[in-house]
Amino acid sequence: MKVLVIDDEAVIRRSIQRAGEKKGHEVYLAENGSEGLAIWSKANPDVVFLDVLMPGLTGPDVLKQRDPNSKAKVVLISAYTGEYNLERAQEHGADLFIGKPFADIFAVIQQAEDLVGK
Repeated sequence: MKVLVIDDEAVIRRSIQRAGEKKGHEVYLAENGSEGLAIWSKANPDVVFLDVLMPGLTGPDVLKQRDPNSKAKVVLISAYTGEYNLERAQEHGADLFIGKPFADIFAVIQQAEDLVGK
């Protein structure tokens, strides 16, 4: 599975990268929305972990600008769980919402695998 992580927090990017690679996935990293959109169009990921609040393009901005033909499943992630939930994430075009911090990063990867069906 190809995984793209778009998050301005390096620790989140590295955590998802390590867990994904341990499970044999190819992981791409972007530290902002603009970089994420560029990688998304080239890498054609199966799943995208996308932070809600980032400098520049926010997660919802990225979802508006993504290629409408992309088949990638989107996991919106945020520490602002009072403001975001699955329903609000789906309103923006995401498939799943996970709050930060992650209790078990491997469970997060498993949820993405289940979402993609791999």
